[in-house]
Amino acid sequence: MSLDPANGYAAGAYGDSQLPIFDIQQVELKFDIAADFVAAQVGNNVLILALSTSRILRIDLDNPEDIDDIDLPKRPAEIGLIRKLFLDPSASHLIISTTLGENFYLHTQSRQPKALAGLKGVQIESVAWSPSQPTASTREILIGATDGNIYETYIEPTSEFYRRQEKYVRNVYNTQDGAVVGLYADVLSSRPEVRRVMVATAHKLLHFAGRTTRQGTEGSGSVYAKLFESETPAVYDGDTGGMVVPSSLTVSPEPPDATSSSADDESVDRAFAWLSAQGIFSGNLLTSAPDPAVLGRHLFRESKLLPQSKLPPVQTSGGRPRTQQPPIASAVLTQFHILALVDGHLTGVNRLDDTIVYNQQVLEPGIGNLGLFADHQKNTYWLFTPTEIFEVVVTDEARDVWRIMLAQGRYDAAQQYATTSEQKDAVASMTGDHLISSGQYAEAAVVLGKSTKAFEDVALSFIDKGEHDALRKYLLVKLSSLPKKAVMQRIMVAAWLVELFMAKLNQLDDTISTKAELTTTTDGSSTSASAADTKKQLPAMRKEFRDFCTRNKTDLNARTVYEIISAHGREEELLFYANVVDDYNYVLSYWVQRERWQEAMNVLKKQTQPEMFYKYSTVLMAHVAVELVEVLMRQPNLDTKKLIPALLNYNKVLGDSVPLNQNQAIRYLTFCISHAHSTEPAVHNTLLSLYAAHPTKDETTLLAYLETQAQAHEQHYDADFALRLCISHQRVQSAVHVYCTMQQYASAVDLALRHDHVDLAARVADRPGNDESLRKKLWLKVAKKVIGQAKGIKAAIEFLKRCQLLRIEDLIPFFPDFVVIDDFKEEICAALEDYSRQIEDLKREMDESANTAQHIKLDIAALDQRYAIVEPGEKCWKCRLPLLMRQFFVFPCQHAFHADCLGQMVMGFVGEGRQARIKSLQREVGRGVAVGRRKEGMVRELDGLVAGACVLCGEAAVRMIDEPFVGVGEDKGEWAI
Repeated sequence: MSLDPANGYAAGAYGDSQLPIFDIQQVELKFDIAADFVAAQVGNNVLILALSTSRILRIDLDNPEDIDDIDLPKRPAEIGLIRKLFLDPSASHLIISTTLGENFYLHTQSRQPKALAGLKGVQIESVAWSPSQPTASTREILIGATDGNIYETYIEPTSEFYRRQEKYVRNVYNTQDGAVVGLYADVLSSRPEVRRVMVATAHKLLHFAGRTTRQGTEGSGSVYAKLFESETPAVYDGDTGGMVVPSSLTVSPEPPDATSSSADDESVDRAFAWLSAQGIFSGNLLTSAPDPAVLGRHLFRESKLLPQSKLPPVQTSGGRPRTQQPPIASAVLTQFHILALVDGHLTGVNRLDDTIVYNQQVLEPGIGNLGLFADHQKNTYWLFTPTEIFEVVVTDEARDVWRIMLAQGRYDAAQQYATTSEQKDAVASMTGDHLISSGQYAEAAVVLGKSTKAFEDVALSFIDKGEHDALRKYLLVKLSSLPKKAVMQRIMVAAWLVELFMAKLNQLDDTISTKAELTTTTDGSSTSASAADTKKQLPAMRKEFRDFCTRNKTDLNARTVYEIISAHGREEELLFYANVVDDYNYVLSYWVQRERWQEAMNVLKKQTQPEMFYKYSTVLMAHVAVELVEVLMRQPNLDTKKLIPALLNYNKVLGDSVPLNQNQAIRYLTFCISHAHSTEPAVHNTLLSLYAAHPTKDETTLLAYLETQAQAHEQHYDADFALRLCISHQRVQSAVHVYCTMQQYASAVDLALRHDHVDLAARVADRPGNDESLRKKLWLKVAKKVIGQAKGIKAAIEFLKRCQLLRIEDLIPFFPDFVVIDDFKEEICAALEDYSRQIEDLKREMDESANTAQHIKLDIAALDQRYAIVEPGEKCWKCRLPLLMRQFFVFPCQHAFHADCLGQMVMGFVGEGRQARIKSLQREVGRGVAVGRRKEGMVRELDGLVAGACVLCGEAAVRMIDEPFVGVGEDKGEWAI
């Protein structure tokens, strides 16, 4: 068995908005049934069918092949036939009622219906499921019976044989008006104990609203008893005139997500419909009222009746209307429509304006049906007959809702349901016109700003009525809706807004200053606002302007905005805008021009661009030097060279009037050198010039700087420039120091002596160190000065004793002619005695030298008698063969070599020239060409070249220190460890 539902007509499947909203499609049954359908229910895409044989078919529409065939636990003869089914919206719980008053419960995860003993004998007509979404249990539910009684029960499935399915069953109300054909319960607030219950009979519709009992443990007792006992229902009486017609209560499905999350219009509420003899009474299930007790009366007052006379008449087979129209057999609610079934005729009525949107003959006249049913969770709608199943397919149901609500003046709801841009624009335009006509200009500005109505028409309408506030709001909304590519339009609108903001701010300021009353209406009447109220508006308007600038700064032309704000004299807004667009150059220039130095510094402290500091440092150094230097020292990316003009200007204006330790130019340059480690010559030269040019006579700081540079062995200043600077400003000590760093000691001594700094000259004279000749020359300059200006010869001589190089004879030429020898007799005697000692020392050294020469002659003569003992078997130190086999050499160090072995070793480390000479001598001696004394000379020369020194102990050994012990190609075995 299988079921093939015709789902091809789901909403939007056609893709054509002109297709009918409703269409009826027969579902093809792919299974055989042995009996007719007697009851049906649908929920959460699960279809429940009851057969006349007391069998139940449970079909999952998502998987039609999966069909559960379920039998009741007893035969129909014992319990009767199935008469009604009640399925909760989640399709978790099913209640089955039979003709003999037997009731059964079936859970979605079970295939075995369980009898409800507590409801035995109750003919169930309706069920109000719990407002919560039950799964494991039904929680508290209400059951309406044919005798007018309403029962409350709590069903929890159990597998225990003796345990009842229902935790409790309680009769909570009796209508006294016949069968309860419909029940509905929901929660009115966030508190679950405040609930609404609607009870429908064939003649009346009752509305209960109030507090219920909140039990500590679920299922322990009745929840709705308190509501029915304490609350008086609102009653809507439908006079039937004695007619017996079908009656029922139905509610619309849950709103789709797009609707339920929308605005606060009442159209998002679910709707109800009560089918009675009068027709279909429907309205929205309002959830709010001043008092829950009056909610029902308010709900009935807002609802309306659709009489059957407004439905299209059912025609006979001949095409003529019937004389007596049959009653409405069944009705269900969609989101915005009522579906009514009249003698096989299906009619769709828009419940917002009662228009007929669908009218189709579905069944042949006289064919019975089980009624219309709605799946409240899946928003699907079904028609069942004893033998057939039809699905009512809904296509774009809300397509005309916006137009209806617009015609009814429900503009917010119309905007909510408008889907296309054309629809939204039409709604916005009409809504805006309506708001303008009713004097709601601010609201109209917001709505029209989102529409495409002609910009100039809207703007002129606000201008003509003097509503500049509304115009400003309209422009703000229009600016937010303009596309980014519309650059020119956005700039023009933004500039206009700046003008409006400035005018409004000036208006508020004028009102406050004159303490006048502000009139804002345009119809001749006046409304007054005190200056105090206006003062509250001013900060809000200023904040609105600032938010506008911050949000739309890319749309504002800076030059235009500056001109507009300046024309209105709004200094605070001008500066705010400049800060928003990061035009700190303008802000700084503004404060500097007004000589507001502290404000300028507050702006500069926030900057990081070096150009800002270079541009304004000159003027700020002249007025806020201390604060500026503090800021400069926190900027690591500045080029100090570009700040030198500002520092020099500061020194020119204020440098002479402040001490060196308070001079901010010197402070900054010192920081750059000591902390930032600047090596720029311009920086160092500038600092030197500031030190040297200061009017103070103290050279301590200048000299300390020069000495610091000398100690670091890094001279970054220009020595020639420094020397000229020091000399021109008579900084003698500093100039002398610079001369010394240039090693021009003579010039340094001359400068010091020229300015009578004898001690300084003496210290300089000692600087050459080991160059005694230069030191003596310098000290002679000092001696000449000292002797020339000394008051006494004794004092001059004592001073000159500091240099050990000076002697009395060096100083005598400097003494005056009238000086008598008695004044320095002691020094002359001491010098003569010193010369005498030196002569004696020289004689002693000469005698020692003569003795040494004699000893050397004796040693040379003894060399001819020197010999060495060669032991038998002694071997050559190179070839390790017996030494006596051929000519050999023995050295004083006892190393012995064959003559040819020694020659090979010597040839290995001597130069190419010496090698060539040795080979030449060996060749000539070996051939015997030379004879006599010439041969002896050649032999002596060869011996001297080859055997001049031992190759293992002499200079050759030192040269061979980097040679490896094992040469290339030699066996390493004897060196192995």
